[in-house]
Amino acid sequence: MYLEDIKPGSELTVENIVIRKEEMLDFARKYDPVKIHTDEDFAKLSRFGDLIAPGMLSFLSVWGQYVELDFAGEDLIAGKSTAVEWMKPVLADDVLRGVARVTGIAFRNDFNGIMTVTIDVFNQKDEKVLTSVVESIVKRRPKE
Repeated sequence: MYLEDIKPGSELTVENIVIRKEEMLDFARKYDPVKIHTDEDFAKLSRFGDLIAPGMLSFLSVWGQYVELDFAGEDLIAGKSTAVEWMKPVLADDVLRGVARVTGIAFRNDFNGIMTVTIDVFNQKDEKVLTSVVESIVKRRPKE
C-alpha cells in the first residue's frame, strides 16, 4: 500500500504468541546470555522468581507476526529505526498479543516517505509488557 493510502490511526492486532521456555533459553544462550535468562537457580532467587524472557525475544516474537500483516505490504522499502521500551517481564508460557497503530506519516520526496508505527504488546493479563516505535520507509504513489 502506497504511503498516501495509509491512514494515521489505522490499527491491526497480532494475537496469541506463546513464549516457550526452551525458545527463551535457546535465544538467551545465543544472543543475551545473562543469568536472569539462562540460570534457573539464579532466577528463582531474583525478584521475578523465575527465568524471564530476553526483551528482544519478546519484541521479535510479536514483530515476526506483525511483518506478515504490515500496513505497507509490498510497498515497504526498508526499516529506518526501532525503539523498544520494556515495562514488565515476560515469563515462560506467557501469551503475548500486539496492537500496532500508525502514529505518523511524513513525505520525504517524490518517491518515498516515513510511516511511524507504535506497537504495544500485552500479556494474557492485559498488562502492557513493552512498547515499540518503528519507522519504515514506504513507497509513494508514482506521479503520472
